Amino acid sequence: LDRLGIALPFTVAAVVVAQVVVSAPLYVLAAATALRCVDRDLLTVARTLGASRAAAFFRVALPLALPGLLSGASLAWARALGEFGATLLFAGNLGGATQTLPLAIFTALERDVRLAVAIALLLAAFAALSLFAMRALPQALERRRQRGQAVPDGAR
Repeated sequence: LDRLGIALPFTVAAVVVAQVVVSAPLYVLAAATALRCVDRDLLTVARTLGASRAAAFFRVALPLALPGLLSGASLAWARALGEFGATLLFAGNLGGATQTLPLAIFTALERDVRLAVAIALLLAAFAALSLFAMRALPQALERRRQRGQAVPDGAR
């Protein structure tokens, strides 16, 4: 990358790359499992009714796999949120530039244990809130989808 003029180490982009590399396998595994569980007969029916492959994917497979995709995203997010090693080695621990919350906890432990505990509690609260939101989102989407498919009284 250096020959191309791209300076990645010790930058914010390096933090993002480290987080993605470490957490991507969790998402890919969950996404593959969710998409594998979609009934192929439903895709065949969509194709028979005139939908293109892309339309069948976006209108049939994706909505059915969405809970699994969101679950994988929440696992990957939680893993990235607590990432320490890859970020430290690849992006460094530069305060105000590449320092993440786990690295801030590590740094604070050397100076002020109370600050480290406060940051750890903040990180735990943020992680819990994120996971709660990711858990509630598929349920809210399902309720919305069910309301949209409700049969009006006059149509019965």
